[in-house]
Amino acid sequence: MALIINRDNEQQELRELLRGTSPQLALLYGRRRVGKTHLLTHVWPAEQTFYWTAAATTSLQNREQLVRDISLWSKQALEPKEYPTWRTVFRLLLELRAPQALAIVLDEFQYLGDDQRELAAVCSELNAAWEQRRPPRPLAMVLAGSAVRVLAALDEGAAPLHGRFAWTAELRPFNYWYSAQMASFRSPRDRIRAYGIFGGTPRYLDSVMPARSLVENASRLMLAPRGEVRGLVETAILQEQGLREVSKYQAIMRAIGGGCTELNDIGQRAGLPTDTSLRDKVERLVNLGYVWQSRNVGARTTVPFRYRILDPAMAFYYEFVSPNEATLERTDPKYFWEHVVAPRFDIHLGHIFERIAEQAYQWLQARMRLPVVQEWGRWEGKDRDGTLLEMDVVAPLADGRVLTGAVKWNAQPLAVHWHLHHVQALDRLATSGIKWAHRAKELNSPLLYLAAGGFTKEFVTVARASRREVYLWSLADIFRPSPSKRGKQ
Repeated sequence: MALIINRDNEQQELRELLRGTSPQLALLYGRRRVGKTHLLTHVWPAEQTFYWTAAATTSLQNREQLVRDISLWSKQALEPKEYPTWRTVFRLLLELRAPQALAIVLDEFQYLGDDQRELAAVCSELNAAWEQRRPPRPLAMVLAGSAVRVLAALDEGAAPLHGRFAWTAELRPFNYWYSAQMASFRSPRDRIRAYGIFGGTPRYLDSVMPARSLVENASRLMLAPRGEVRGLVETAILQEQGLREVSKYQAIMRAIGGGCTELNDIGQRAGLPTDTSLRDKVERLVNLGYVWQSRNVGARTTVPFRYRILDPAMAFYYEFVSPNEATLERTDPKYFWEHVVAPRFDIHLGHIFERIAEQAYQWLQARMRLPVVQEWGRWEGKDRDGTLLEMDVVAPLADGRVLTGAVKWNAQPLAVHWHLHHVQALDRLATSGIKWAHRAKELNSPLLYLAAGGFTKEFVTVARASRREVYLWSLADIFRPSPSKRGKQ
């Protein structure tokens, strides 16, 4: 069976669906190229799986094609005209190879209806076929697709299939650790850099050649005018089903990628009025997983969000590639990396490294018995004297304490003044009336420092003496092997 990186929980749960004695309906969705097809075509034995992908055509043509493909797969002589409705086709599917174990996957399910109303009618037909009494058998039917909002709505309260699904999941891109299993450069620093360029989308990572240098991969795949990953990133928004006025979404992404973090600035840079329509479009990008919204920990819900691009591959594209398309047409990609990307790349990577800190905390939590986090965030603003302050990590804990810390993409060991600066910042925030800072100052509230280049001995000594609970992580710490893989590496 082909290797499936990560997705351990999904594999186990999907296989469990086929081990019962009654039919199970499941729903799986996720952005394009996150590995849904690979998972669904390899989680069960091929001889027990009927996998079918709908096309972006009419409902009638999809229904007729599905009957033809069932005929080929089952080796039965079936004529589409004999199955004139979706209900008859679904009955045919549910009775295939009875009483043997069978997994049925209907991928890109959203294409079975020409619009939302017609898709709801198709779901009603499936519901009617599903309700028909049949002898018990191990059967799993998975509805899958890349139209995240459309598929998620299939299990909402008023939907015909609401309450029918025994299993529902959204497949997301890999974290930094699993991304490094594909972009498996020898240097941990290069693995982080690769994540900062290609992100966690399996399809993008599949193009990376770790035997070549990171710069060669970035130049070939992301900077070259016909770079494979560049082409996939450029068309990602265009291929999102249901997005109208795609040029406006592209403009919003360019504005955010260019450094605009507040709605007014985004609207001005994109050339769009700051109104409900703009807010709706940005929220749509947030729901699709392209944009990340945040506000300071402890801020009132009336405080406006700040926005950043969530997908590292898109963040790289919109900062370095999109504004320089004409330049890249006439410039050698490696030369462009050396003179344009390299001088700014460490700063660009710093923001991504902060998000990696959160992923690392989740990755290490069970093994290191780390405290349970209620909310992971950061804080930036001014103290009562008007001095600008930033705190990379602010995380209220389930036990009432507050974890704080700093994340540094440093090359040299971190000097002790960074710890002293952090402690002083907590004092100034507490004095300025920031409520969580009072709890964060207490000796039993933990500190977390993630430093790519490690720490000086003085830093380690002073930091550990300042609190009862201090976590000091380098790149080696956050690349600890998975418990299930110990002894295999």
